[in-house]
Amino acid sequence: MEQRKPSLALAILIFVAVGVLIAFSVLVWEVDIHIPLILGAILAGFFGVFYLNIDYGTIEKGIVDGIMTGMQACLILYTVGPLVGTWIASGVVPTMIYYGLSILSPSIFLFATLVICSVVSLSTGTSWGTSGTVGIALMGIALGLGIPAPITAGVIISGAYFGDKMSPLSDTTNLAPAVAGTDLFQHIRAMVWTTGPTYVIVMVITIVIGFRYAGGTLDLAKIQALQALMDAEFWISPIALLAPIVVIGLSAMSKPALPSLYAGILVAVVFALIQGVGVGDILNIMQYGYVPSISAEIAGAAEDAAALGALLSANGLTMAPDLAVASANDMVQLMERGGLQSMNWTISLILCAFTFGSTMEVCGFLRVMLEAIMKPIKSVGGMVTATILSCFICDVFLGDQYLSIAMPGRMFKLAYDDKGLHPRMLSRTLEDSGTLLSVLIPWNTCGAYHATVLGVPTLAYAPYAFLNYLNPLVAIVMTYMGIGIFWRGKDGEPVKGGKTRPAELV
Repeated sequence: MEQRKPSLALAILIFVAVGVLIAFSVLVWEVDIHIPLILGAILAGFFGVFYLNIDYGTIEKGIVDGIMTGMQACLILYTVGPLVGTWIASGVVPTMIYYGLSILSPSIFLFATLVICSVVSLSTGTSWGTSGTVGIALMGIALGLGIPAPITAGVIISGAYFGDKMSPLSDTTNLAPAVAGTDLFQHIRAMVWTTGPTYVIVMVITIVIGFRYAGGTLDLAKIQALQALMDAEFWISPIALLAPIVVIGLSAMSKPALPSLYAGILVAVVFALIQGVGVGDILNIMQYGYVPSISAEIAGAAEDAAALGALLSANGLTMAPDLAVASANDMVQLMERGGLQSMNWTISLILCAFTFGSTMEVCGFLRVMLEAIMKPIKSVGGMVTATILSCFICDVFLGDQYLSIAMPGRMFKLAYDDKGLHPRMLSRTLEDSGTLLSVLIPWNTCGAYHATVLGVPTLAYAPYAFLNYLNPLVAIVMTYMGIGIFWRGKDGEPVKGGKTRPAELV
């Protein structure tokens, strides 16, 4: 039978049906979205086979091919897990946080909050972990200073998502280039063009707002307690910063992502061995992540005053017992992470998202929606704007940042290729919108999580999450101005140009 072309109405119907299923799964049934995505793929495939007359083998091959485009991201994520674990165990991440907490002062608290959350998120690759650990501590400090909770929460999220989108350890930072067809460090270098100026703007905003609360006093006891616990459990030294310097340096030299990350792991392993960590322990940390010891023991001794006192004395800690327990609980939440196994949830979600997206693509549903979107668009600025709006719509209707990267990425990849733009333009735009806007939607998984963890409603902190909504606007404005546009060279390399493709590439 002759293969049919799907109608726009049918494509939208399937898209909305899956969006409603995901919304119910997240908000009503409180389950993960993996199975709803698979059900969405089955629904799209059913119409593809029985209505559009597409051979099932073609759909299955499309799914496999689509998943293969995400394999580099999966390999990198399986490398990031061991890296995070070894960086914590060797003192790399604790050193970053330790010195970050040292820059707090009342007059620049909001600015310092932005920087601290950025550093923690850059070093761990997770906005969720940053908000759920350091973010909670900073919310408590802000309360003592009289700074409104929504403002503090918004600044925390701005810093956390800056690191989330710029860190080579982040899952979304690996997913976006995989979907767009470029490599990790090309993607990060491209984001500097839009995220860099936005971050400077946000820094200025936090400094200006912070002047209003310059007369407050910090809870230095809590900060000193956290630092004392880090110093007791980890090796804190500027030398530990060599590990991220190696990764950043190799990135600047345009070395491949996987070898660069493994170099960072190697440096951390050497540090751990020097500190006396056994080879077996290191391998276990790389597999399952780091589990705090001293902090966990202190947190577990909360009900036993004698045991708690003995632990504090044995580790040279001279803080109040209740403060020690509270700080130890924060440390456990912050440092119990990493390991190869910790990446399985994210990788399985990526595979499910590619299964749904590839089925929609093979059946032609994405193409008909893209044709409708692209019909009035003539300029690069219009294409970037359309991509950002599509990511926002996915954030609203599909309720997850991974889908808001994967779905528009699959939709727009061909359009960017046809236009002659380098894939880094698409990957950058996907992260400028899909990642950042997700936390501004109350029913999105990101918005719901941060609202719960920080204790501030999504719509209350949204106006102060400056980076998250300014970055997409900056990206649109810069593109219309012809700034930071990269075209695909004759050998696939990025070529910087203006609003139109350079003459030598035509």
